[in-house]
This record gives sequence, structure tokens and C-alpha cells, in this order.
Amino acid sequence: MKKAAIWAAILILLAAVAGAAVASLWAPYQGFRGETFVELDRGAGTLALGRALQRAGVIRYAWQFWLERAFRSSAKLTAGEYRFAGPASVHAIFDRIARGDIFYIELRVPEGSNMFDVAKLVEASGRISADEFLRAASDPTPIRDIDPQARTLEGYLFPATYRLSHLTTAGELCRMMTAQFRKQWKRLGGGAPHFVVTLASMVEKETGIAQERPLVAGVFTNRLTRGMHLECDPTTIYAALLEERYRGAIHRSDLDSDNPYNTYRNPGLPPGPIANPGAEALEAALHPATTKYLYFVAKRSGEGHWFSSTLADHEKAVQAYRHDPQEYKVSQRHKAPKRKAEAARKGL
Repeated sequence: MKKAAIWAAILILLAAVAGAAVASLWAPYQGFRGETFVELDRGAGTLALGRALQRAGVIRYAWQFWLERAFRSSAKLTAGEYRFAGPASVHAIFDRIARGDIFYIELRVPEGSNMFDVAKLVEASGRISADEFLRAASDPTPIRDIDPQARTLEGYLFPATYRLSHLTTAGELCRMMTAQFRKQWKRLGGGAPHFVVTLASMVEKETGIAQERPLVAGVFTNRLTRGMHLECDPTTIYAALLEERYRGAIHRSDLDSDNPYNTYRNPGLPPGPIANPGAEALEAALHPATTKYLYFVAKRSGEGHWFSSTLADHEKAVQAYRHDPQEYKVSQRHKAPKRKAEAARKGL
């Protein structure tokens, strides 16, 4: 009878311990120390995952995660980085990992963004400063093998949506973006990209309308063939940005600048890209439309441009803009001043 009583007591104690252990899986851990991030490695065992969570102060004991796993052996756990912002139960934490509720920052980079634009977007994410990004983007090493002429990564920071962890560095982001460029460039046929990417960046900044991109590329190609100055406003703006003197609009001093990116003063293409073109702009630069067009003026409606083959026709378009503001406008996208129309009228 005494032995039976002892065994009964042991069983009761074990049941109580087991009950307490199971109950602990449902109670939020009160020892949580504040926001933390935990990287759960692919292929790691249950106890290893539990220990990682315990070290981070997310759960009290690693065995609790193992016990939860014992009850849910068929669940598939997803590796990755997880953010924990408040106390949670082991059961709730296991649920999140089983759902693959991985932490990431979504960074959307629009087509035509230059590296200064990207730096602002990155800083707004709250994880990388604009200065850090610009320092990394100023090093052309990641694309030096395909473009030995590259001065920076401008043109090769491919516009797309990226997922960043809280540990992603500026250098890692630049490598992600240039890797995406390589993927797209290979799809388009590859080759030496410097000329094409530079031209595509100008096309991207001049028009956001897909069907116009080959036409704009054709205009620039025709002007290059004839030895005409390209007179591309976005290149003038980029020159001002590089010299930290851009004031939100183009001024006469900008047009008169000797900066090599100013295509009003310098013949040919600028030294390198002025923005990061998307796939359609790259395609247009690779295959410009065969036309006789040498000029274009943006419509006030925002529905594209008027293209002209002669200076006389172009002057008519400019005059129509001046006298009929419903018909024409100089593109507000770049805030070009009247000086451009005057330069065109003089055939500069």
C-alpha cells in the first residue's frame, strides 16, 4: 500500500509538471526584453531553433519549442528572419514560423530613379542612411567587369521591388540591384552595356509612355548620327545634381555649364547613365525606331510628345505651345525653361 501511494504521488506530480509545461506554451513570456530579430537557419533542428529563440529572449526555455513541435509534428517551419516586438506565447511564435511570417522591408524603386532618388527611398525605409547608400553606389566595382567605363553604379541599380532584412547593408543592396540588372541584361541579349544603358537612361527620363520609347531613342540616335547636340534636359539636371547645385528647375547657368553631362554644351552622349532604366527603355535603346525625327515636344495633356523631322515643324510645335497651352507644353517632369525652345529655334 505504501509503494502504491508513492507511485500515485509520483504520477500526480508528473501530471502536474506535464500540465504546467503544456500550459506554459500558451502564456506570453513575461521576460521578453524588447524588440529583437531572430535569424532561423534553413535545415536547423527543432532544439537548435528553440535555442536561438531562447538566446534572443523570445521564449524562456528551448525545450518549450521542442514540446510545441511534438504536438504539431506535421507543421513545416520556414527559415528566415523574424521580428518580435512584444511578449508572445510559444504557441503563437510557432504559428508565425509555420506561416512563414518573415520580416522584411519592401523597397520599391520606380523606373527612371537616379541613385540620389534611390538613396532617399532607402533612407525612408529607416534602415540605411542616404549617405551610406550613395557611398556604396559610388563604387562601380560590382559592374566593372561588364562596364569598365562606369564611374558609379548609376544605370545598373535596376528598378524593381526588393525585400530587405533589418541587417541588409548598403553594399548588399547595391549588389542585389546590380544582380537584377545582370539578369535583365542577359535576357535582352547581353554584350557591352555602356552605350545602351546611357541612352536608355535618357529615354527613360524623357518619356514614361511605352510606345514612345523607341521613338525617343530614334531621335537621339538620329541626332548622334548627324553630329547634333542632344540637348536633353535630364542630362543638364543630372549635371547640376552631381555638383549639388540643382534648384528644382533648369537655369541659364545650368545650360551654359561645361559639366560633361550637360548635352547642351557637349556633343555626343554624356559620360554615363543619368538614371536607372527599366527593361522597356533598355529594349528601346537596343532597337531604336527607324524614323527621320530629330525633335520632340511634350504635350500639355501628358499624353506623350509631338515629334518633328525638321526644325521648321519643331518651331511650329513650340509656337503652338506658347499660343495654345491646351495643345503643347514643355514637360513638367523636368521643368524645362523656355531656353530649350529658344535653343531649338536657333538650331543649337
